[in-house]
Amino acid sequence: MVGSSSAIFVSRILNLPVLDSGGDQVGKVRDVVVQNRANQRAPRVKGLVVELFARRRVFLPIVRVHSIDAQQVIIAGVVNTRRFERREQERLIVDDLFDTRVNRPGQAAPETIYDIAIQQERSHEWVVAEVALKATAGRRPFSRGHVTIVDWNEVPNFFIAATQDTEQLLARFADMRPADVAKELHDMTPARRAAVVAALDDEVLAEALEELPESEQVAVIAAMDTERAADVLEEMDPDDAADLIAELEPAMAETILERMEPEEAEDVRTLLTYDAATAGGLMSPEPVILPPDATVADALALIRNPEITPAMAAMAYVCRAPLDTPTGRYLGGVHYQRLLREPPSTLVAQVIDNTITPLQPDYNIVQVSRYFATYDLVCAPVVDAQNRLLGAVTVDDVLDHILPADWRGVQLREEVSDGR
Repeated sequence: MVGSSSAIFVSRILNLPVLDSGGDQVGKVRDVVVQNRANQRAPRVKGLVVELFARRRVFLPIVRVHSIDAQQVIIAGVVNTRRFERREQERLIVDDLFDTRVNRPGQAAPETIYDIAIQQERSHEWVVAEVALKATAGRRPFSRGHVTIVDWNEVPNFFIAATQDTEQLLARFADMRPADVAKELHDMTPARRAAVVAALDDEVLAEALEELPESEQVAVIAAMDTERAADVLEEMDPDDAADLIAELEPAMAETILERMEPEEAEDVRTLLTYDAATAGGLMSPEPVILPPDATVADALALIRNPEITPAMAAMAYVCRAPLDTPTGRYLGGVHYQRLLREPPSTLVAQVIDNTITPLQPDYNIVQVSRYFATYDLVCAPVVDAQNRLLGAVTVDDVLDHILPADWRGVQLREEVSDGR
């Protein structure tokens, strides 16, 4: 059975060891989670189901997968050890799709799904690429049947029969911008929104929540069970998560923080110690940080991470160890455009811009907005009295606080009145 050269059949990665960046095994691959998309686009691979040594099955987002080969799967980052629970719109390739009978046009007899291949596109997104179909076995004893490999779209409705209204809507959401998903949620009745929120992917919901008015964010989170609320808040930018948690009832906020992964919760707790309208409250504790001996190639590799927003990727920060915030001594920032103009082997320490004075965490919103206007920046460092990097503020966070308090709600209402 041979497919396209870059496609990987799921049966070949089942039970492969999953190793972290240090080479230690954390578990084994047990399944692949996929989700349908609208407009005849290939189903998206959301992640892997990994069985830990304690026989607990957990979800590993596909963006955490660094490489897949015939012997192992290498991942980056920390594994969330919460037990895997499938969302309404998700399908498991092994459990749900293997051995499913399908009727392909032009074929006299039904076929069964024997295997499914996944492939990474140029955008670095993983999708379902091909399907291996096995013909009905012949009359002879032990006949195995012929296997044919076809493109995913040659198999009608094999992935998901999107007949339910909610599933159709979720498939459409997969191709929409977060602000447009937020508008859809804003326009729904409470009962309808609750049903859609329950089925939405955590990451999609988190991005949409960031575009909703605070009152609606609170209503959505308060209606969830604690585990789901913690999962969604972990997917939000730490500064947005801190703003939302600050609006919750204190008991509920503390319960959710206790259920979040310790590293994620620590970032949020740190931000909650600052006034929301200061540089400390506005900053993200996860900027792009490099040691002075890193090269331009190293910096560009980090900035290419699709999880980093365009604004945050506009500047990298050079610091002494440790490189997690609060870092060692802050040395300066490096502009993304400058990195593009330098040879890959150049040390980032040679291209630092030392003309920009960092923000202090207690700077108020007026001081921060004037700072951005003065230096014509989209991203700026925040350091403490010991000159340690605490985080970075992006211009979109500044705009969120200098616009009227209910600007998101006003915008959504105006869009409705305009008929959009």
